[in-house]
Amino acid sequence: MILLTRINNTEFWLNPDLVIMIESKPDTTITLVNGEKQVVLESPQQVCERIIAYRQAIAVLPKTIPANPSV
Repeated sequence: MILLTRINNTEFWLNPDLVIMIESKPDTTITLVNGEKQVVLESPQQVCERIIAYRQAIAVLPKTIPANPSV
């Protein structure tokens, strides 16, 4: 999840897997897969950077997985 700020200055967490489009109209408008739109204070670039950082963070996995985790 990424932390964003609505135009009324309230923060919320957004699941970046639901984002299909980010536009600047001039406010940053994020369109989700269900058609819902979120307008945020962050720039499209900032939103993209947060999505990239989120994806990089979840891509970090342990190098090895125990063969028998119950041991």
